[in-house]
Formats: sequence, structure tokens, C-alpha cells
Amino acid sequence: MKRVNIEFIAKLVLVSVLFVSCNDNLEIPPSSSVIPENYLKNASQLESYIINLYPSMPYSNGDVGLDDGTDNEAGINYSNRFTDGDWKVAEKDGDWNFEKIYQVNYFLERVLPSYQKGEIQGSDEDIKQCIGEAYFFRALSYFDKLTVLGDFPIVRHTFVDDMGQLTAASKRMPCNEVARFIISDLDSAAMLMKETSPDGRKNRLYKDIAYLMKSRVALFEGTWLKYFKGTAFVPNGEGWPGATKEYNKGYEYPSGDIDNEIKWFLEQAVESASLVADKYSLTDNTGVLMQGVGDSNPYVEQFSDLDMSGYDEILLWRDFDRGKQIVHNRPVNAGTTCLGVGLTRSLVQSYLMNDGLPYYASTLYQGDNSSQDIVTNRDDRIRLFMKQPGMINVWLNVGQGSHGVPVEPELPDIVNGAFTLRNNTGYLSRKYWYWDHAYLNNSAGETGVHIFRAAEAYLNYIEAYYECYGNLDAKADQYWRALRRRAHIEEDYNKTIQATNMQKEAELDWAAYSGGKILHDVTLFNIRRERRNEFLSEGFRYLDLRRWRSMDQMVSTKYHIEGFKLWNTDLPDRYAEAGYDLVYDQDPNSNVSSPVLSDYLRPYEILKNNRAYGGYGWHMAHYLSPIAMEHFMITSSGNNGDYSDSPIYQNPYWPISANLPAEK
Repeated sequence: MKRVNIEFIAKLVLVSVLFVSCNDNLEIPPSSSVIPENYLKNASQLESYIINLYPSMPYSNGDVGLDDGTDNEAGINYSNRFTDGDWKVAEKDGDWNFEKIYQVNYFLERVLPSYQKGEIQGSDEDIKQCIGEAYFFRALSYFDKLTVLGDFPIVRHTFVDDMGQLTAASKRMPCNEVARFIISDLDSAAMLMKETSPDGRKNRLYKDIAYLMKSRVALFEGTWLKYFKGTAFVPNGEGWPGATKEYNKGYEYPSGDIDNEIKWFLEQAVESASLVADKYSLTDNTGVLMQGVGDSNPYVEQFSDLDMSGYDEILLWRDFDRGKQIVHNRPVNAGTTCLGVGLTRSLVQSYLMNDGLPYYASTLYQGDNSSQDIVTNRDDRIRLFMKQPGMINVWLNVGQGSHGVPVEPELPDIVNGAFTLRNNTGYLSRKYWYWDHAYLNNSAGETGVHIFRAAEAYLNYIEAYYECYGNLDAKADQYWRALRRRAHIEEDYNKTIQATNMQKEAELDWAAYSGGKILHDVTLFNIRRERRNEFLSEGFRYLDLRRWRSMDQMVSTKYHIEGFKLWNTDLPDRYAEAGYDLVYDQDPNSNVSSPVLSDYLRPYEILKNNRAYGGYGWHMAHYLSPIAMEHFMITSSGNNGDYSDSPIYQNPYWPISANLPAEK
């Protein structure tokens, strides 16, 4: 047997733990490493192990620009998802790993038998809570694998460092089976976890989070199967690589066929989303654009408050504490230029006017010659969360912070050479900023970071119900109106539907497409629009676009990322008066895109050597990530570079060879 460095499943992870009570901060740093064999014998030890899994929660570290690399947000650097030949099969590492899954399996493998024998000391309720959390974290890890890799091995146990066992465990299960496994784990989590957060502050998991996550998973898989039906990305579709392996030949869907499977997942999403949406209300939006002491708007504040436990809509959040050196840099980054990640013209123009009509159909629209004009009479989710010239950002303890811009400059700095200071598109998000300068020092942020909120349950229900049944019931109507009412736009979404021009929407919005064709269903498009607008910079966009199969059209037609309107406005003269030298068509000295290309700033079309200069394109392979070569090598004989005896198969249209790009 060949000797290899197996990073597959059999890596024993010694989890660092600190004995803490339920009331202690979840992010207390570990002080020691404990040998697992001498551990996990009482409820407090179980809790310590589980608490150390919480930092794996998605987007819990206080990042900004979470939709970078989509049609929502654009960072300084282009995304290699959308250029030719830049994304390649790696030699090693990648997304094919099992470390987090192993940690949970190790816990369950040791705790469940002991619990069944009554050998674990402590409150039964507390023990079940920890076991439920373990199931949740395994589901979370598997959902990450499902969304980037599709088909994936289902591993319920730990393994010794044995090649035979590890190779056998490498068999990829069809993506819908993986999704069903995730849902099963979430059902177990919901059954075992407490009705409310154990710490009383919503820093710990509880039943409703499992239900919300279940709706997310089921909606993802149901729509993935629907929009990729018949393709290589779903079981039994044309060219599905799973069919090349004996263990997947003749695969049959548990529900009979793919259509029934789609229906099953969508029904699961509807049911679980309803359990959450019916229970929690949306945070009130007063409409106040906070500009100083005394101004208050709970809807705005809930995204950056020091303590998020009092917001009914915030279901789970991460607490930070400078005193314990548990900090992040979100206030600094959001208080400047979001690390150079700007909002796109596509996103800004997707927001409805207050009368519920798209900008091109409303008399309320003031044009886009200035950012002030473009948000006037518009959806509060862009009016409140996009920075404007002259806007006051900081009014408490001004001068105590080293970063942050107390007053937004009159001219966006679109040419700054420092990526942390450049306004890359001319449009900047204000969603996570904080108004106290004392928190605007590097590594001094301790504002809360939300992880789950009830608005997602509203949106998941609306979309899943419509995708499943082709209409909207009373609940969907109620939820949709509530979201629009909070945004201070006309509640009657039918007015929006009637005024929507899909050809016009398709000019800017990727979600106007599925499978390379413009949507004919205007209601469905507006459901997608609502989701886009509500989740501004919350990290949902790329996942949504992939499950809707909304990038096929870019295989043949390039898309140009654009920001604010620069040319044919008074801005060039104002920049000149302020001492800015706007240079175009003078490579390598150009600092803005040419007016010949567009009136709108194109951040990736300033220098002609930019790989995205001609616009964003797409490859079908990019809907999933490639599997690195080392995993084929480890699980095969590898004779003469032939890895066909590996149980692993490569994702559609990716080669089984390192350093090569997508084939299609």
C-alpha cells in the first residue's frame, strides 16, 4: 500500500476547550487542549466542545462586501469566476475536506452511546441541547459542501487511517441525497434543542434556527433540481458524471422521479419556513435616516447594535467583547469604503420607487445623474443603506477613532490608490456602519453580527410556495406585504408585477434569467427582486444566482459591471475643480473608464490589461467547484496518471488534471 499524507477523513482534531457556564460569552478563547478520550463525560464538557464550533457559522466574523463578485457588489479586483481560464483545477486542498464533519462525527460517536447508557452527568435537557447543536453543525458543514460541490460522500462516522476504509467512504452520493441527509440532521437538531436560546440572548442555537436552516436547504435543493433538470448537474441528467460509477448506476429518486423530488423539497421549505415566519415579527422601520444624537431607527440599528438580543427579527447573532479580545473590523471597514467593495448600478436600479413601480415606469424617478437623485422617493432599503455626499456618519466620541469618515465627502474618491479608501463604483453600502468613533479603531469592533433573521423565513416561504404551487396563498401575501410595508413602498405587489418589463430588467439583473432565457413569469422575477433587495450585502446573492441557473446567458454575451453615472453629468467638472485628474484611454495611467464605453463607471474596464476588461463571461462548469487532483490520487492506483479506479468523479466540465481551466 502506498504511503500518502491523508487529509481526508482520518485527521484527529483535538478540540481546545475551556469549561464555561451557559451564561458566559460564546467566544471565550480556549486556554488548553484536552485529550478527547478523557473528556465528554458531563454536560459542561459537551457544551465546551460545542461552543468551539460556533466560529464556523457563515458570515459571523464581521466581514463587509458579502456579495462581492456578483451583480450586486464589485470589489477592487475582478472575480475569476467570470473570466476565461483563470479558475483552474488545483493540485491539492480545495473544498473536498472533512475536518469540520469529522469534529462533529467524533463528538456524536462518543456522546450518543454514553448518553443512551446514562453515563453523562448533568441535566438531560442540557445534554440533548448539545447533541442537537452537533447535528446542526454537521448539517451546516454538509450544506457548505452541497452548495459548492453538489454530490458528496455522506459520512456518519470517524475512520482510522486505513486506505481501504477511506477509499470506500469517498463514494459521492447524489446531491438530493446529500440534501435529504442535511434535512434529517436538522430535524434531529430541532427535536433535541431547546425552544429558546439557552443563554437567553440568542447567542446559542435553538429549535427555530434549525427550522429556518431547513427551509434554506430545502429551497436551495428544490430550485437547483428544477433549474438544472436534465443537465449534468443533477442525477440522471444528460452527462451526469455520477453515472460513470458503478455505485450510482441505475439511481432512482426516493420520491420516484425528479419532479416529485422537486416538489418534496419545496414542500419541506414551505412547512419549515412557516414555522418561523408565523412566530416572529419584522423590526420596525421609522424611516429616519440617522444623522445625529437623538435619531433612531430600529431597522437600521439592528444590523450594527452592540446588543442584538432585543430585536425579535434577529434570531441568532454573535457577540463580541474587546475586554476578552474578541473583536472584528466591520465598523472600520463599513465606516470607510467597505474594503473597496462598492454597490453596482444593477443593484441600485433594482429597487422600486415608493409607488411600487420600477424606476422606468414611475413618475417619481428623478434620474441617476446623482446618487441623491437615484434614491429619492425610493425603497428605504437603498435610501437608508447607501451613503450619500455630505451624510453624517459619526456623531458620538468624534476624534477618538483612527478610522471611519465622520462626514461623507461630496465627491466619491473613485481614483484612490489604496483599496481600503477607494470608492470602487461610486456607490457605497452603509448597512453595517457604526456611529460611535470609539469603535472605529483597528481591531476594536465589538458591534454584534447577525447570523439568522426572520425576514429570511418570510422570503423562503414566498419563493418556495410559488415555485411549488404556481400561486401565492394568504400567508405568502401577508409576508410579502409586510416586507414591502417595512420598506415604505406600495404594499400591493400586483402593481409592480403589472408594470414590470422583463426586457428592461434583463439589461441589468442576472436573476431575470434562468437557463440562459429571460423569465416569462413576472411574478417569479419580482419574488427574486424582493429577495435581492432585502438581503443587500448579506451574502445570499451568489448562492441564489447559482441555484436559479442565472448566469448561462453570459456564456455567449458578456456583462459589464457598472457603478454610478460619471459621464454626461456635472461630475467631471466638479472633480476637476476639486483637484482630481480623471484619466482614461491612457494606459497604464488611466484611472477611470472611458466615456466611449459607457456613461457609467466600469471598475474593471479602466486598464485594458484587466482580465475582465471586455466584460464578465461564464462557463457552465463554474456552477460547481472543481475537486483538486490530490483526492483522485489518494483514492486510486494512479497508474500512468489514470485515476478511473477512484470512487471520486470530477464535477461537470472540469478536467481531471491540475492547472487546467473549465472545459465548457
